[in-house]
Amino acid sequence: QVQLVEYGGGLVQPGGSLRLSCAASGSSDNIFVMTWYRQALGEQREFVAGISRTGGTVLANSVKGRFTISRDNAKNTVSLQMNSLKPEDTALYYCNANSDWSVGGYWGQGTQVTVSS
Repeated sequence: QVQLVEYGGGLVQPGGSLRLSCAASGSSDNIFVMTWYRQALGEQREFVAGISRTGGTVLANSVKGRFTISRDNAKNTVSLQMNSLKPEDTALYYCNANSDWSVGGYWGQGTQVTVSS
């Protein structure tokens, strides 16, 4: 079992920045990919960004140029630096850890990001 805990969410004005972090604990040796998803109220969960153990990254088109994902393999943490935030970035952000790039694996409880003036 792998436990994921996210932190760093909050309320920010449009154009502002937030940094989300996710810490993995437990049987994390098989984790290869760590990703961030988000789910806005009434919407489906969507992929935001992912990073492999070897540093390969994928970002959704909607966040390219604004969000950056990074990972510390020694600490089993993944972070999402979010800049130039927009109201449409408002959502519950979830951390995911899996052995590959497929959807599945382990999920955190989510952290709320609200972008509003």
